[in-house]
Amino acid sequence: MKKDLHPEYKLITVKLADGTEFQTRSTIQDETYVSDVDATNHPFYTGSRSLLLDTTGRVEKFRRRYGKKA
Repeated sequence: MKKDLHPEYKLITVKLADGTEFQTRSTIQDETYVSDVDATNHPFYTGSRSLLLDTTGRVEKFRRRYGKKA
């Protein structure tokens, strides 16, 4: 292998959104990685897809634009 070609591969701590922490190896520069989305709160795993859309206001915007007129 050529010297100084590959990034340093070191031990880091990963903090998930639910507070769980574990250690793994990575090439990122920080010693800790904080995840905002993981399997405990991602809509694909939880099945709460509509809740995510409602919080951003997209559903209401769609209903105002294309909903039935009274």
